[in-house]
Amino acid sequence: MKYVHGYDQRETIRLQDQASTLVELLHADTAYPPGCQILEAGCGIGAQTVTLARNSPHAHITAVDISDRSLAQARQLTQEAGCTNVSFKQADIFNLPFEAQAFDHIFVCFVLEHLARPVDALDRLKNSLKVGGTITVIEGDHGSTYFYPDNAASHQAIECQVELQRKSGGNANIGRALYPLLNQAGFNTIHVSPRMVYVDSSRPELVEGFTKNTFTAMIEGVRESAISADLIDPETFDDGIKGLYRTTEKDGVFCYTFFKAVAYKQ
Repeated sequence: MKYVHGYDQRETIRLQDQASTLVELLHADTAYPPGCQILEAGCGIGAQTVTLARNSPHAHITAVDISDRSLAQARQLTQEAGCTNVSFKQADIFNLPFEAQAFDHIFVCFVLEHLARPVDALDRLKNSLKVGGTITVIEGDHGSTYFYPDNAASHQAIECQVELQRKSGGNANIGRALYPLLNQAGFNTIHVSPRMVYVDSSRPELVEGFTKNTFTAMIEGVRESAISADLIDPETFDDGIKGLYRTTEKDGVFCYTFFKAVAYKQ
């Protein structure tokens, strides 16, 4: 697994902005009963962990990630947030150090997009889930991006991020595939709901938190990699970024869709 966005401070800030901006949209309907054991697989810097812990204060969350550096940031973030119902462990999703059926529920957010074998990952996670338990998976889909005013260079810049992720073994358009992936992994009663982020100037918190600080910042972050890989020339890429910022003006509109799936193990 290669995290195409990198691990620098700018990416940490972007992930935190994304999490705080999308709390209501993505997490309002995620809460677990008291006493439950929850596995958060691929917790990263803990941007989603804090919300999970706050939404289910009487459940216990075991958050795992393959990166020691990310786990250190996640520990600090949850401590600063006053979350006391979380423990952290370094672990690979493909080689989890837990007994079979150790968890009542599993939560996975923005992880499958980075994996070359997402069905295998889901199958391994299923082994750690109790019969009757649920898995919740949230992923984005860059192919769902559209905006006004439209801009061809902006679409090319976005496609650079999609292609770089594909070359690293991931899939930036994986959101649309959650149902078939969970079905292939043997989960049942699968329900997928699209969660559209619609942004115009009447929603300044989304203009700043999502269009600028989450999505456009993510695309900006692949500039050097895209140019080095001969995917785009510098002028076109920069024009594309200008086009994305143009959507944040008074008459601009930006849309993006996330997909949230909940499925059961029977």
